[in-house]
Amino acid sequence: MNELRGRRRSAKTAETPAPPQFATAQDHAECRKLHKHFGATYFVASRRLPGRIRRRILALYGFVRFPDEWVDSRSGSAATLRVQKLRKYRNEFLRGMDGVNPTLGVMRAFCDAAHEVSLPVEEPLRFLDALEQDVFVARYETYEELRHYLRGRASSIGLMICALMEIPDDPQIRGAALALGEAVLLTRILRDVGEDMQRGRIYIPQEDLRRFPDSEVSIAREEISPEFIDMMKYQIERVRSLYCEADLGIQLLPARARKFIRLARILYSRILDRIEQRHFDVFTRRTRTTSAEKFMTALKVLSGVG
Repeated sequence: MNELRGRRRSAKTAETPAPPQFATAQDHAECRKLHKHFGATYFVASRRLPGRIRRRILALYGFVRFPDEWVDSRSGSAATLRVQKLRKYRNEFLRGMDGVNPTLGVMRAFCDAAHEVSLPVEEPLRFLDALEQDVFVARYETYEELRHYLRGRASSIGLMICALMEIPDDPQIRGAALALGEAVLLTRILRDVGEDMQRGRIYIPQEDLRRFPDSEVSIAREEISPEFIDMMKYQIERVRSLYCEADLGIQLLPARARKFIRLARILYSRILDRIEQRHFDVFTRRTRTTSAEKFMTALKVLSGVG
């Protein structure tokens, strides 16, 4: 009988082989370095996660941040070259998911994380599609057009975070992830209006700019005009409604995941407060929360006070 049980266990193991382990300690260190340098808000929020979950989140950040530089129009490289890099990166991801060891450290770390949770390829591919869209698209006519871009560029990341944190699949939680991803990227868009204009991009929908005549001229001139302020107030109200929508699902998350997501939500939404406090000056310097504010907020949220 014991021998039979042993054979059954062996057969089951043969049917479900262990996922590949591509990444080295150096690969994980590279992801951590990228996250700490470029994603301070989520880096702070991730520090109290269990080791295996945090490793996956850092790997996800490495995966999405590494190719981001290629789509920057100030890099000087031709659009075709940037697209070639993105498509090579895409192929490396697909090969990694098929069991071929990737050549890039961040990709090795991410493929390991994806294999661990059996992550479907659709959301990573949706994200990479949006990155490629950034190479060619510099304006969006309507908010619905922009939302299609946001779905790939940001909300896909929210859904991947849910999968990597092993959060149960729930329609309300999924809706919250979509809303929070959209809100976070819209917050960054408002924060970076001046920088994006220097790159030749305006993410704010053209229909919204026409609603407030001369607001686009103000952006080009880096001028905080009454029209620009009214336009920014309109955008901020929209983003805050998305944060409120996300809150409905955040409260359903498991405790440790809820604290991580809530902390990121609070810190990002406070950027909107800072924009208002600086009288909508998003041109002279980047609006951000301070290191002290991040620390104090993290202390409150992670201790269950905030």
